[in-house]
Amino acid sequence: MEININLVMYICAYLVGSIPFGLLLAKFFANVDVRQSGSKNIGATNVLRVLKQNDPKKAKIISAYVLFLDIFKAVAILLVGKLLGLELGVLWSLAILVVLGHCFSVYLLFEGGKGVASALGAFGVLTPIGTLVAIVAWGICAKVFKISSLSALVAMACLVVYVLNYENGLGIDSNVPMYIIVFVVFYKHIPNIIRLINKEETSV
Repeated sequence: MEININLVMYICAYLVGSIPFGLLLAKFFANVDVRQSGSKNIGATNVLRVLKQNDPKKAKIISAYVLFLDIFKAVAILLVGKLLGLELGVLWSLAILVVLGHCFSVYLLFEGGKGVASALGAFGVLTPIGTLVAIVAWGICAKVFKISSLSALVAMACLVVYVLNYENGLGIDSNVPMYIIVFVVFYKHIPNIIRLINKEETSV
């Protein structure tokens, strides 16, 4: 039976994206369920926020690993796709599925993180200069405002602006994959956006 490699990679992208590294590492190394504290999110920011209450040094180490792994799972899937010679449009579909997996994990009954790290990992492979612009924007915003959610949203917005104005889009027939990823990230940040509007959002 002939194997449809695109379909196999789509499934792998979602399943790998779904791996909740924040939950797993915090539970294994600190015996803490991050879904029960802080923002109840499984991302690196909440891992840092929750674990630093008991052990700031360990919290920084674990959250750094979570950030790396959430980025790397997107990078790994896309690099495998490139090695397999998949078309650019297929690679963008894989990027969407990795981010969807992270945000709506099948292992967590379709709950999950906010997608920033996995989105940056995917964008880093497919539009590296745009990602660099986003990282710089994040760094400036984080330095000035010290609010993680705001920095992430500004970074995503800057990436979109850069890609549309300086890279002439994604190199495929449509920019929809980028819009979907950014929309998902903003959607998962709705509670943060509300708190930002109400001036209630806190720093890490």
